[in-house]
Amino acid sequence: MNIHEYQAKAVLKEFGVPVSRGVPVLKVEDAEAAARELGGPLWVVKSQIHAGGRGKGKFKEAAAGDKGGVRLAKSVDEVKLFVEQMLGNTLVTVQTGPAGKQVNRLYVEDGSDIAKEFYLSALVDRVTSRVSFVVSTEGGMDIEDVAHKTPEKIKTFSVDPATGVMPHHGRTVAKALGLVGDLAKQAEKLVAQLYAAFVAKDMAMLEINPLIVTKQGDLKCLDAKVSFDSNALYRHPDILALRDETEEDAKEIEASKYDLSYIALDGTIGCMVNGAGLAMATMDIIKLYGMEPANFLDVGGGASKEKVTAAFKIITADPNVKGILVNIFGGIMRCDVIAEGVIAAVKEVGLKVPLVVRLEGTNVDLGKKIIRESGLNVIPADDLDDAAQKIVKAVKETV
Repeated sequence: MNIHEYQAKAVLKEFGVPVSRGVPVLKVEDAEAAARELGGPLWVVKSQIHAGGRGKGKFKEAAAGDKGGVRLAKSVDEVKLFVEQMLGNTLVTVQTGPAGKQVNRLYVEDGSDIAKEFYLSALVDRVTSRVSFVVSTEGGMDIEDVAHKTPEKIKTFSVDPATGVMPHHGRTVAKALGLVGDLAKQAEKLVAQLYAAFVAKDMAMLEINPLIVTKQGDLKCLDAKVSFDSNALYRHPDILALRDETEEDAKEIEASKYDLSYIALDGTIGCMVNGAGLAMATMDIIKLYGMEPANFLDVGGGASKEKVTAAFKIITADPNVKGILVNIFGGIMRCDVIAEGVIAAVKEVGLKVPLVVRLEGTNVDLGKKIIRESGLNVIPADDLDDAAQKIVKAVKETV
C-alpha cells in the first residue's frame, strides 16, 4: 500500500526524522491559512499523487499553468494562485502514463536553502532476506538513470536483523556521501531512525529523494516515498487509515474485498485463472498468439462460488475487455465450483463478449456438464494452447 508524501513525512517524524514543516491542503479555500501558518518567506506547493516525477510533470489543462507539479512560491498570493491552478487538475508524469492522475491533495511546505542533494532509500532485499540501503550522491535524479549511466555512484549495503543498525552503517552512508564532522554524526543518527521506522511499520520501500544538506549545515528529508507490506497492514490500523482509494484502480479495490489477486492491464482479453504461475502462463500464451491480456487475476486455490462470481464481475466491468478466458486447473479448486460461479455471474451481469472456458482436474467432468447444460454461449477448450487460440480468434472476429 502506498501513501502520500505528507503522510509519509508525518510517519517518519514520529521516529525523529528531520523533515520540513508543512500543511496538507484539500480545498482551495484553505491555501491562504496554510501559507500564513507556515509564515514564509518561501513556500513549496507540491502535488500529492502516487507517482514520481511530479516536478517535471505537466498538467493537461491550460488553466493549470506550465510550471509542473511542484512549484516554488514567494508570496501568500502566489501560494493561493498555484493551489487554484493545481488542485483538481490532471498531472501527467513519466510514471502516471498519458492518462495522468487527478490532483486531489496538495502539500504546502516551508522552502529550504539547499547546499547539496543526495539519494537514500531502504527496501527489502529478497535475496539476502534483509533490509538493504541504497545511497548515492546523485540526489534529485531517477535512481534508475544513475544506475544505468554511473553505477559507480551508487553504494548498497544490508543490515543484519540479528544486530539491527550499527554505528558502522551510518559511517558507511556518511563516507558514500562525503559527509564529515557533525554531518557525519547526523547521517549516523538518520540511518538508525529510518531503519527503526522501516521495521516498526512493516515498510516495503522507503525512498528519500532528495536527502539534502541545508546551507545551515543540517541533513533533511526533502521528499519521502513510502510503501507498506499489505500482508502486515492488520497490525497497523493507523497506517491503513491513510489509504487513499482515489489513487487506486476501482477494480483492484473491489478485488481486494474478496481476497482476489487482481492487477489491471492494458489489453483486451480478460483472464480468470487459479494460481499465480498458471495466470502468468495464460497471459504469456495470449501474447504469443498476438493479443494482450486485460488483467492478471488469480482466484486462489480454494475459491468459493461467491468469490468466482465476484471475479467474473470485476473482469466484465472493464470496458476494454473484448473477450474472456477462464483457465482452471482444479487441484484444491474444484471445477464444478468454478462452473457454478461463472454461470451465476453471467446470469447476473450478462455476457456480451466471447467466453472460452478450459477446465481440468478435480470434478472436471461435472464442471463441463454444468456449463454444457447451462444454455450459455460458451466456447469449450481442451487445453491451454487450444483455449488461447480460440479466444484470440473469437475476439478478432468480433472487433
